[in-house]
Amino acid sequence: MSNVSDPHRFHVALEMFDRAHREDPHTETVAGEEVPGELLYARRMTRWLDRLAPDASEPLRLAARSQHLERWRIPRSDYPMDRRGYLRWRTDLKKLHAERAGEILRESGYDEETIRRVAMLLRKDRLSDDPETQLLEDVICLVFLESYFSEFARKHDEEKLISILKKTWKKMTPRGHAAALDLLEGLPPEDTALIRKALTEGE
Repeated sequence: MSNVSDPHRFHVALEMFDRAHREDPHTETVAGEEVPGELLYARRMTRWLDRLAPDASEPLRLAARSQHLERWRIPRSDYPMDRRGYLRWRTDLKKLHAERAGEILRESGYDEETIRRVAMLLRKDRLSDDPETQLLEDVICLVFLESYFSEFARKHDEEKLISILKKTWKKMTPRGHAAALDLLEGLPPEDTALIRKALTEGE
């Protein structure tokens, strides 16, 4: 695999990430099989990164696979159901993902420089000026739009959805925008219409 210094070490790390993902108590049904939700999410992250940037660096590949590492350990319900509570929850999740990824990478034999880089990507440090952090955010947004938006949209009113879509779009790069527009045709018509409405409002 290109841009991977030690393929064996890399695959050991991915397997250890996936072993942790398999502990997710929440599952999704895929082709009649119950799959741990975070394992499925991790695979979707890797697939989108491969599509968007086949030459992605090793730290970015590792960060994509560990993006939601052990997320279920910090439930949203443990925090106040307001914006301040939401932001605290998100911050604590980023810290958890970075710390757990670091532990697994260290156990897999990775050097501290790579571990620090993966942690930085998972915490979304320098989102505005680091190309790899921006690319990871593109992948996160594309996975959301393709695989999770439809169910999410059934739970929220149109005004909130349009606001979320606008914020999501602002986080993405032109490369991410192009990929998102390409996948619209494969989404349910009502979702496509809502996304297009969000993108055109205020123009």
